[in-house]
Amino acid sequence: MMTIRHSDERGVVNHGWLQAKHSFSFGSYYDAEHMGVSALRVINDDHIAAGQGFPTHSHQDMEIITYVITGAIEHKDSMGNIGILPAGEFQLMSAGSGISHSEYNPSTTEPLTLLQIWIEPHRFGLEPGYQQKRFDPQQGLQLIASPDAHAESFLIHQDLALYHLRLSAGNSVSHALDAQRTLYVHLISGEISIAGQMLYAGDGATIKSVDKVDLQGLKDAEALVFDLP
Repeated sequence: MMTIRHSDERGVVNHGWLQAKHSFSFGSYYDAEHMGVSALRVINDDHIAAGQGFPTHSHQDMEIITYVITGAIEHKDSMGNIGILPAGEFQLMSAGSGISHSEYNPSTTEPLTLLQIWIEPHRFGLEPGYQQKRFDPQQGLQLIASPDAHAESFLIHQDLALYHLRLSAGNSVSHALDAQRTLYVHLISGEISIAGQMLYAGDGATIKSVDKVDLQGLKDAEALVFDLP
């Protein structure tokens, strides 16, 4: 069974300096029919103007993943982490018992585009943590986060696997799916086909009750794929 939510069905927010599309309810955008999928709570597609960003604010009991698409983020947090997260890199911040941070676009001329993802952890009150990494690009499914940090992936405090998908046009890849689990695909760019149904940039697909998911690249494509409890 597969359900597709198209890009233009997402919630839209325009704050001038921040233009965002929300796959699930977030902030001022509320949709009782789209509160997340399993432990996946937020996917925000953020476009941040030059020199703008999020001032210091706090989080608690959430696994927060950021993937920079274009531009760079200047990150500072209460654990003492200070640095730049450039395009193509991932960040995983485990808020745990509490963390404060700020995220800015340090460029004076170039916009910043990113995906911010929130995952509910398997338990609350964990010790906060920070991870940042560039994963060498590869075709197919590349593991980014897992509960045991295998294959040099990030350690995430939830029973899920996050993959970065790259597919050239004409290529395909299959993912085995346990009958009790859910796969969620968020297409960043390009076009793919799943079970004969097309996905375009910004689309999301929730897939359940199958033992294998075949993903076919129709145009050079990039996506995030979540194997969820």
